[in-house]
Amino acid sequence: MRLPDMPLHDPFVVADEPTHTYHLYTSNDPSMSGVDGAGTMVYRSHDLRDWTRPVVVFRTEDQPGIWATDGAWAPEVHRRGGRYYLFTTLHNTDRPLPVPPPGRWGTPFRLPAHMRGTITAVSDSLLGPFTVVDPSRPTPPAHLMTLDGTLYVDPSGQPWMVYAHEWLQTIDGTMEAIRLAPDLTRTVGDPVLLFKASDASWITEQLPAGVPHQLAPYVTDGPQLHRTPEGALLMLWSTYEKNVAAEDGTVSGGYVQTYAVSESGDLTGPWHQRRPLVRQDSGHGMLFHTFDGQLMMILHRPFDNARGTLYEMELDGTDLRVLRQRTDLDGELS
Repeated sequence: MRLPDMPLHDPFVVADEPTHTYHLYTSNDPSMSGVDGAGTMVYRSHDLRDWTRPVVVFRTEDQPGIWATDGAWAPEVHRRGGRYYLFTTLHNTDRPLPVPPPGRWGTPFRLPAHMRGTITAVSDSLLGPFTVVDPSRPTPPAHLMTLDGTLYVDPSGQPWMVYAHEWLQTIDGTMEAIRLAPDLTRTVGDPVLLFKASDASWITEQLPAGVPHQLAPYVTDGPQLHRTPEGALLMLWSTYEKNVAAEDGTVSGGYVQTYAVSESGDLTGPWHQRRPLVRQDSGHGMLFHTFDGQLMMILHRPFDNARGTLYEMELDGTDLRVLRQRTDLDGELS
């Protein structure tokens, strides 16, 4: 199979050195895997060009007593302590969340919300099966509507989950982080605010004059962190450009891949927002190195009926640039 033939959202690649195999994780698509249910599947390749048909490595219905059965978005897999940890976002529309009082991070809560958050599951193999570590709740605070949790380990060895706090609950979506226990099975302490979506000035610059703030929610989505050789910290994240105003006053725009930089190298920042890397209804990207050392980015494009797209990247200090789209690997025109 080639990337144009492979339905996938929120792609995440693990380059496994011992087997010289790229593992590409995404939400289960029964038409591809032949297995029904919400969960995670993985494609495999030795060259990023030819891929196997996917196999399912996690299903919510195989987890007794799990709090949610829908979603299974944005899966990613990390090796730690000789085991493999899967993060994926689930939700349950039948479990509404109470509307908290205004004031958290200075942003009012305005809209009804339901339980949504990233769970942690563990396996001894990249191919699963993965078993959720706590079926009763998501890993971030359960009263917050969150998604797209990613793992970050700071220079002291402290693991964190970085996640997006939904605009549905905040209006101005935030990127937050919370410490994890060494075995990644529980959180420690309270969440830390990293930045708000509206901190990206290029988003607010595009708002048509006279559009009320509450009609233009700012979205945070798809965080992934990357340390530069000089010690700065980059965060890839996605959002929507607010560049089209409808007659009813609502604002919509395309999905975009952007990034932010912590020059200090500290997860808590301060974070400085950069201009988008890729537009064209593209996003939820992540960086990885090929087996020959080339820095690559994979994202999905377009948002609906998504397919994976690969880009060769260049990092110059804290400036991340697209060198070229690797159409030679998929046969698509850029």
